[in-house]
Amino acid sequence: MTAADQKSIEVKNRRVGPKPERVAVQPPAWEREQWIDEGSLREEAQRAAVRAATDEAPTRRAPRTELAPEVSEELAKVAAAGRQARYQERLASAAEALDRGRFADARRMVQPVLRDLPEMAFGHEIAGLALYRLGQWRKASGHLETARLLDGTVNHHAVLADCYRAMRRYHEVDLLWRELREASPAPALLAEGRIVAAGALSDQGDLPGALHVMAKALEVPKKPRDYHLRQWYVLADLLDRSGDVIKARRYFGLVFQADREFADVAERLRTLGR
Repeated sequence: MTAADQKSIEVKNRRVGPKPERVAVQPPAWEREQWIDEGSLREEAQRAAVRAATDEAPTRRAPRTELAPEVSEELAKVAAAGRQARYQERLASAAEALDRGRFADARRMVQPVLRDLPEMAFGHEIAGLALYRLGQWRKASGHLETARLLDGTVNHHAVLADCYRAMRRYHEVDLLWRELREASPAPALLAEGRIVAAGALSDQGDLPGALHVMAKALEVPKKPRDYHLRQWYVLADLLDRSGDVIKARRYFGLVFQADREFADVAERLRTLGR
């Protein structure tokens, strides 16, 4: 399964470098991968579109040389002053490759940094996300576990939980979901964790439990965000599989109303109840 939306996981707090104030157009800052759960889509909507953080055919852009301030601070703590510029360039290049969808390249580029600086959380994050996008769940989970231990955040919980879900390690999924809920993170990140937790229960045949986890997604805000659409799609899929066609139609309809190109929602509406 591919990403992370995939990852908004709208986790935009670790951008690579501020935008310089120039007249010339600058490339947009790299953002932590936006994770999107693909688990339910794997089986129920195989033609679903993967919403990656970059275009399929990006235009040529200048390479990045700056990292977010907190990443630069982390680098300063673990690397010798004379080598920080080299590591910064490698990390920025790896982040750029991840941004462009060149996941194997991102993993390759960050390896020398991790070899020299195994305590660099941001390096493990890049490696983990790249491996996740390559479908290498076990290796991805190793790097993401290391990243979360080093930076002490729950930013990696949703993707990490989905790695464990893919490996059918449902106990770990449940533990991560509980930790994420207790941390009360940003709504987008919480939504991604909820989708994974519900998907894990669905994988085990517990549709009532999955619907219970997705109960918060029943709310309809005036201005829905992308993560609302992802939750509604998963909720509608679960309702359809549970035999509640009327509610399933409503939530597929909400997704379609907001974004007609979202996954295969138009097809699901056409075939619902047949």
